Amino acid sequence: MTIQITGDPAADQVLSDDPFALLLGMLLDQQYPMEHAFRGPAKLLERFGTLDPAKIAAADPTEFAALCAVTPAVHRFPGSMATKIQAVATDVVDQYDGDAARIWTEASSGADLVKRVMALQGFGKQKAQIFTALVAKQLGVRPEGWEKAVGDYSLDGYRSVADVVDPDSLGKVRAYKKEKKAAAKAPADG
Repeated sequence: MTIQITGDPAADQVLSDDPFALLLGMLLDQQYPMEHAFRGPAKLLERFGTLDPAKIAAADPTEFAALCAVTPAVHRFPGSMATKIQAVATDVVDQYDGDAARIWTEASSGADLVKRVMALQGFGKQKAQIFTALVAKQLGVRPEGWEKAVGDYSLDGYRSVADVVDPDSLGKVRAYKKEKKAAAKAPADG
């Protein structure tokens, strides 16, 4: 199954073909429209020539940051995200011998998978839950207890990038997120 998050078939193919690309897309999905965040790995592949975590981790930080900042930038905050990309690449090399898929293929349970993702730099609990829901819903990686480990992200509907499979679902997820932000702000305003 080809992942369809970005609206760009080539970028979606990179996400589908490379587990580390999918992980990077999730890392970049903050303070930036999700489809743009998930296009970041394809931009990196084009500019850097590889998504090999060992090569990314070993790259000169200044040169790597400059590469991430080339227009169109990999992220709205290319410098800080370049640092985070290299940090998570280092984690994948150190903890999984450079094989990002091992994060989920070797997880003993849904809770273990969330814990493994949270152990990566740049991934808090919510981001780890969403990523676990993403691999469960779109890749069929469903370790025992994944639904409980990810909470509402396991439910049917349009709550997160885990539910984006086409432009229509992207719009529904965006509307849901906007509604949640408005609801969160409402008590503070009143």
